[in-house]
Amino acid sequence: MIRPATDGDADAVTTIVKSAFEGYIPRMGVAPIPMVMDYRAAIAAGKVWVAGEPIAGLVLLEDEPDSLLLDVLAVSPDAQGRGIGAALLAFTESEARARCFDRITLYTNAAMTENLAYYPRHGYVETGRETVEDRHRVFFRKDLA
Repeated sequence: MIRPATDGDADAVTTIVKSAFEGYIPRMGVAPIPMVMDYRAAIAAGKVWVAGEPIAGLVLLEDEPDSLLLDVLAVSPDAQGRGIGAALLAFTESEARARCFDRITLYTNAAMTENLAYYPRHGYVETGRETVEDRHRVFFRKDLA
């Protein structure tokens, strides 16, 4: 079950994101951006959807001029490997189509090597890399048309 997040979900969402991303801090030398975002504000803006009961994963989606940005995808470490991430990706595709986008974009950190393999398995293509403030970003795109 995937549903829009509510204010009452903010603490669970924040906890899941922190637990899903904290293992990357030693690799990156800094906290990943998703760990420092204001999820209560993102939920209030209607940008966060959650999966499971209790909540086991989430996506944060942003409308961009020419694509739907998959800004954050996080699954609780104890729920990984159960298809929740794939379900959230499928939901993101449905949401992109519902919003009349024919493309999904995202970026991840080069140190998150698991993501560099995960997204291509789900049809995403790497489109570029850049370094911004010591963060080595890898950009991906999935065309839906």
